Amino acid sequence: MISNLSVSIEKGIRINKNAVHNAVSRITKFLNVEVFSLDINFLLPDTITVINKKYLNHNYATDIISFNYSFESNNLDGEILICSEVASENAKRFKTTFEKEIRRLIIHGILHLIGYDDSTDTQRKLMKAKENKILLKLKGVERLTAK
Repeated sequence: MISNLSVSIEKGIRINKNAVHNAVSRITKFLNVEVFSLDINFLLPDTITVINKKYLNHNYATDIISFNYSFESNNLDGEILICSEVASENAKRFKTTFEKEIRRLIIHGILHLIGYDDSTDTQRKLMKAKENKILLKLKGVERLTAK
């Protein structure tokens, strides 16, 4: 377990905290980054909508929001907020599993925290390619979703 990683899950969301720790450990090892302080929060749509409105001026539930508190690309210090309901909807839309979508979102959030951006088409393609590469490395990792 990563001592500087906190995983919070709102009531009603079924996520395996230990598996999240293991996935983050493998992702950070692959990316060669250290975790200074990382909070990953799995939220309901109403909660993430309030945060999205307050900080990004978007009045809707989104799949992921990340807040970076570090100026060093090899030192994770931030928060990743994931809406499991939006992730589930996206999984259906993109014809993937909820499990894979949650993994992708964790990877996506970590990539943002180390400086990746997805504001342009070129940046999105680079980020997606990196996500795919890391997803392949996570094959065989225990399930993130609780049974």
